[in-house]
Amino acid sequence: MNNKKKTIILLIIFAAVIAGAYFLYDVLTGNEQAKNMENEGQKTGTQTTAAQDFTVYDKDGNEITLSSFKGKPVVINFWASWCGPCRSEMDEFELLYKEKGENVQFMMINVTDCSRETEESALSYINEQEFSFPVYFDKDLDASATYAAYAIPATYFIDSQGNIVARASGAINQDALREGIGMIME
Repeated sequence: MNNKKKTIILLIIFAAVIAGAYFLYDVLTGNEQAKNMENEGQKTGTQTTAAQDFTVYDKDGNEITLSSFKGKPVVINFWASWCGPCRSEMDEFELLYKEKGENVQFMMINVTDCSRETEESALSYINEQEFSFPVYFDKDLDASATYAAYAIPATYFIDSQGNIVARASGAINQDALREGIGMIME
C-alpha cells in the first residue's frame, strides 16, 4: 500500500473517532444535565430550604431584593458574558421566559465583579443577542456570596413561599429548566 492510501485511511479513521467522540459527548452531556438537578428537600432531609434574601441592581441602578418577589415562583440564574456554559443555556432561558414569564419571575443575575465582568460587557452581550428576560447586576457580589455561586452557571428554583425547591449546577438544557419550573409552579 502506498503512502497516499495510508494517509487517506488514517484520515478516515481519525474522522470516525472524532465523530464517535462527539456523539458520545452529546449523549453523556444530555444525561449529565439531568443529574445536575438536585431536589433541595431530598438533599437536606426536609421539605424545603428557606431562600436567603439578597440585593442586586437593575439596569437603571435600582436596588432589587429577592424578597420583593415573594408570592411568586422565582428562577435565579447566576451567569457572566465571558462564561461559555452560561452563554450556551441563555437561549433556553429566553424561550422559557417568553413562555412562562407572566407566572414565574426570572432573575438572570450577572456576576458583575467589575474586573472580568462589567455591566457594560453584560449589557452588550444581552443587547447583541436580543434577550428580553430581566437582567440584574450583582455589583456587590451579595447574591453570589449568599448562594455560594462561585462556579457558574448556577440555577436555583424558589417556590412562591420563598423556599428553595431545587438547584442545578452547570449549564442546563430546556428539559431540566422545565423540570425545575414545574417543581415550583402551584
